Amino acid sequence: MAPRVVRISVAPVKSLGLVHPEEVTLEPGGVVGNRRFWLRDERGALYAGKRDGSLMQIRPEWDEETRRLALTFPDGERVDGVVELGEEIEANLYSWNRLRSRKVHGPWEAAISEYVGRPLEFLWADEGAVDRTPRGGTVSLVSRASLERLREEVGVDEAIDGRRFRMLFEIDGVDAHEEDSWIGAEVRIGEATVVFNGDIGRCVITSRDPDTGVVDLPTLVTLASYRRDGISEPLPFGVYGAVLVPGRVRAGDIAQPLYSPEWQQPAAAPS
Repeated sequence: MAPRVVRISVAPVKSLGLVHPEEVTLEPGGVVGNRRFWLRDERGALYAGKRDGSLMQIRPEWDEETRRLALTFPDGERVDGVVELGEEIEANLYSWNRLRSRKVHGPWEAAISEYVGRPLEFLWADEGAVDRTPRGGTVSLVSRASLERLREEVGVDEAIDGRRFRMLFEIDGVDAHEEDSWIGAEVRIGEATVVFNGDIGRCVITSRDPDTGVVDLPTLVTLASYRRDGISEPLPFGVYGAVLVPGRVRAGDIAQPLYSPEWQQPAAAPS
């Protein structure tokens, strides 16, 4: 059975709740609108789920065309409006990742700051605040079999929710960590083609429940016990890549490594 996409996850605001469209279009820079917004603190440092898991409880709705953004908070408060952009600012997502960003005018900054109990800046990232973009990482992918292997290693009964890892694509139909073998290869996903460039080293955010943001699973300790060293990063889980051929990807589409003829239909006989 060919591997297929079983879930698509996009974060309009970095570290806030995920949304799960039935289809996306992969463009040269990834999915337009993914990690469109991000937060930084009064010192100018990224403020994300690694520092504050409660951000995951805020549910975003974002329309890239109309620029309407709505945030729903755990108490039911909804902050909604059309985004207006201010001046361009100097901003670094990380020390090695400079972002072209702009100040966002509207009610969202004050609402999030009140929710977390400290002043934050709410920023627009021109090209999206995806962590590994400078290294060719606008697309990310993990398999359900890898999640199942992690469950076995942790020793829990319930399936591990892939939302913990905040990957663009979850696939089914491969063996555990088989996606690692796709690094360096071109993979056809739906109508698009992606080249995978490395594995994704993990941080404490994966230990957090994706609904509550509370740390409840020892993902890092477990990965250190059986996957300490990766091909490109330590504590790897999932892979990242860049778009070679843009195209639409829908839930249910085949994810087909181009080096694997077993996933391909036999060629028609010449006439």
